[in-house]
Amino acid sequence: MGRRKTIHDVAQQAGLSVATVDRVLNGRQRVREETARRVYEAAQKIGYHAAGLIGQRLATDLPQMTFGFVLNNAGHAFYQSLAQHIEKAVRECTLVRGRALIEYSPSHDASDFAQTMKDMVGKADVIAATATTHHDITQAVTDLKENDIPTFALLNDFAPGVRYAYVGLNNIKVGRMASWMVSTAAKKTGKVAVFIGGHRWHGHELREMGFRSHFREFAPQFHVLDTIVNVETRRFTYFATIDLLSRHKDLEGIYLAGGGMEGAIAALKEVRKPGEVALVVNELTSDSSKALSDRYLTMAIATPLERLCKDLVRLMVEAKLNDQPFIAGQHFLQPELIIPESV
Repeated sequence: MGRRKTIHDVAQQAGLSVATVDRVLNGRQRVREETARRVYEAAQKIGYHAAGLIGQRLATDLPQMTFGFVLNNAGHAFYQSLAQHIEKAVRECTLVRGRALIEYSPSHDASDFAQTMKDMVGKADVIAATATTHHDITQAVTDLKENDIPTFALLNDFAPGVRYAYVGLNNIKVGRMASWMVSTAAKKTGKVAVFIGGHRWHGHELREMGFRSHFREFAPQFHVLDTIVNVETRRFTYFATIDLLSRHKDLEGIYLAGGGMEGAIAALKEVRKPGEVALVVNELTSDSSKALSDRYLTMAIATPLERLCKDLVRLMVEAKLNDQPFIAGQHFLQPELIIPESV
């Protein structure tokens, strides 16, 4: 059993004197909020027994804030994991006393998304959504802005110039990474297929753009087939992949820029041997992890959810509480690249 952490360990972790840490712990003298937070974060990091007490003292002076989130695909493993990370990031945020309000759009339809977002008025102080790019969404964001509710585009960008910021991956680069992997892993020159969820998913379109651009620049010997829209369903993707494999015997690679990976994996398992077709998908789930292990999947490009949610919550707090001029921005995270040897 490791030794019990002491006030000296907290001071060392925080880069402060023992006397300063003692003042924070015992409340003998007033210290700056920034200093108190450094002590709290250090105590949490090393597992100091009184970390909870420090957090309680900090919380008494913190403003309350409700974070609203509108997500899609309530039953999908990725969005379930995203929701869990969101709740954890809000719970652990030391800047406010936060509460996460998570709602799911009943469909991918822009009007459903827009209505779910507008229903957050009076319930949430700041909002993040995984919505599509559509004028209904832009109007919803405009309405929210008029109600002093900043809106963040999460994973998929929308309402440029109106939303507060986009938080997610650089999707052009994601597409180019997928292209590099497919062109590198392919056994020989041939045809390549790309799936997107729909034309209103701006992130998917950017990934497709990056995918095609890399092939044109560095692997022009491959023929990239016409893009297939799979509305992110495994059933459609399964039959579309079976059809591709039957019509194109020289199909050497597939990239799923959105959802539906389960269908492509199932199709490959039926008619091809492991590794015969280079398959790249986005996000690590139980299905993609198993496919990596079985060698039917070449690479998964995953969003670092813990970092994403921590950064998103911090930016949401800043957007609501900081008295700064509005500047629409982008906050990119570095994706995680998972190959068979990673699992």
